[in-house]
Amino acid sequence: MPTFGSFALLLSLALCAYTLLAGIVALRQLATGAQGQISPERLAETARRSGIASFVATTAAAFALVWAAFNNDFSVAYILHHSNRALPGAYKFAALWSGQEGSLLLWAWLLSCYGFVLRLRHKVDVKLTAYASTILAGIQVFFLLLLNFAAPPFSLVGGAVPQDGFGLNPLLQYPEMVIHPPMLYLGYVGFAVPFAFALGALMMRYPGEKWIHITRRWTMITWLFLTCGIFLGAHWAYSVLGWGGYWGWDPVENASLMPWLTGTAFLHSVMMQEKRGMMKTWNVWLIFSTFMLAIFGTLLTRSGLVSSVHAFAQSSIGSWFWGFLIVVLSVCLFTFIMNRDHLKAENKLESLVSRESSFLFNNLVLLAACFTVLWGTLFPVLSEYVQGNKVTVSGPFYNRVAVPIGIFLLFLTGIGPLLAWRSASFKSIRKNFILPCIAWFVTAVVLISCGVHPWDIFTTNEQGSFYAFWAISIGAMVVTAISAEFLRGAGVIARHTGQNIFAAIVQLTRRNTRRYGGYIVHFGVVVIFIGISGQAFNRQVTQELDFKQSVSIGPYRVECASYSQDSNPNYDTEYALLDVYRGDKKVTQLAPEQRFYTASQQPQTMVANHSTLAWDLYVIYAGKNPDTGRPIIKIFLNPLVAWIWIGVGIIVFGTGVALFPNMTAAFAASRSRAAAPSTAIVQGGD
Repeated sequence: MPTFGSFALLLSLALCAYTLLAGIVALRQLATGAQGQISPERLAETARRSGIASFVATTAAAFALVWAAFNNDFSVAYILHHSNRALPGAYKFAALWSGQEGSLLLWAWLLSCYGFVLRLRHKVDVKLTAYASTILAGIQVFFLLLLNFAAPPFSLVGGAVPQDGFGLNPLLQYPEMVIHPPMLYLGYVGFAVPFAFALGALMMRYPGEKWIHITRRWTMITWLFLTCGIFLGAHWAYSVLGWGGYWGWDPVENASLMPWLTGTAFLHSVMMQEKRGMMKTWNVWLIFSTFMLAIFGTLLTRSGLVSSVHAFAQSSIGSWFWGFLIVVLSVCLFTFIMNRDHLKAENKLESLVSRESSFLFNNLVLLAACFTVLWGTLFPVLSEYVQGNKVTVSGPFYNRVAVPIGIFLLFLTGIGPLLAWRSASFKSIRKNFILPCIAWFVTAVVLISCGVHPWDIFTTNEQGSFYAFWAISIGAMVVTAISAEFLRGAGVIARHTGQNIFAAIVQLTRRNTRRYGGYIVHFGVVVIFIGISGQAFNRQVTQELDFKQSVSIGPYRVECASYSQDSNPNYDTEYALLDVYRGDKKVTQLAPEQRFYTASQQPQTMVANHSTLAWDLYVIYAGKNPDTGRPIIKIFLNPLVAWIWIGVGIIVFGTGVALFPNMTAAFAASRSRAAAPSTAIVQGGD
């Protein structure tokens, strides 16, 4: 199987190289009108089919590596270092992306999947798709060169083959790690498709905004995958790392956030290009930057540039990525310079009080957040280069800068839909803003009466409470604005059709799924901000608990029922059984544990969590006190965390709605399909 896998990778490289070279020749001939021995159309078709065949070859290589993991083929060095016999089947599958070589193979395979779908849909726009297919082939050639020469996943072990492997990293032996990395990679890799279309459209000076219409769903789906990947990673950190939080501004976490920020900016600003023919240059560079940031994020985990719990070991492979980034940037710059006159805006900003200006401010805020994260991530590297000593940037820096930016972004999320295109009149502003402002005022009064004050930052240095006040109060304003948009449109439909308000809301949403799906996504963002704001009120306690001893935190009393140890072929474990009471009523029993994995000889904390809509009771078994033999228990009471995950679910739903075709378009398409047979009969009669 290792020989088969190596051959499949080499074959895939050859096929992709042909797709790239034949595509370039065919497109060049079409552009110049030159004719070779093979017509450019036929040459382009062979390139397309070669690209499809490369998907089959890359799939075969990925299958070979997974097969080796499930069959405990420890002659393959990668399997030896990332699997063992006692490893459960789901985690043997996850071994595909647990190490550097396997994760690169996953990158290449997912890219081939995207390319496969794109090439099957080539008739949407044959010439533009040919450009995009050729550019994707160039990207895939880079990754296949890595897999064949720099980081081969099928390298064999020298000498005698060991009887068992070293095991999977304990941090990865958690159910979400079977889902989180593929989701994240689907986002990273997927941005290659809109990048390829944008670059191809610029190269061929594609008229109009059709390339945006073609790539809109690609971009939205990719953005959704990246969103899910980021929050699955946050949930994994919350459940596995055992520090009580879900986001630590780790460099690799930051690397996933940066393309998400620029991708979000792109999804908003393309609306201005579609509606008003504005921001064409801006949009092209946004999608270029998003793709390059995705590559940069992949570089961070492999170059040893930064230290992170998520990063792979330092290797020379980072120089390959630096070289690739330089090539990509050079191609983008050259193409832009040669065709920049094609990107002239058709209209100008007419008023600062308009929907266009809200989109512009939205973009600027998102890019400011991206720059903040990028600066903080690279500051240790830059400081070491300039001063000779590494200065690490920690969470407080990001919180001081990024949190206010995030709250301002939340504010823009609410006011944008309330403004008209071109210019908003004072009358419309007063009409649209009165209810959101009332909601903000009422919420602010309630928060102040509950002890959450906007002046805490000046009196007690409680920045968390200060930011929570503004996040929740502005969130109430945004929810009111979004609800008003739904109710205003649904009210018109209800009056004309006699439907109840809920049916009218459904019909309204189906008439413009992109707009109202976007509102639902914004609602999900508000819910996430409210969940994050609960962090200002976290509480924790650490205590030794002997049998029948208890500790109180918030409304809960946690009592130690027992503590013991156990073992299985994969790991040994120490754990405590804790009864949780609220008043005199037993609510649940929690079992936090510490595992020690036999193959890797590494420990791992397994958190126990009782989650409600109000708060999480988050419990960690921190080991035994060597002097007393009693378990040390850390307990966190984290308010509102569940709303973060609920908000992500709302975003997924809203994006699904936005991806769904409008009711009128779907109805027209069905009528067209129904009319097709009769049309054919009439034509045949002629």
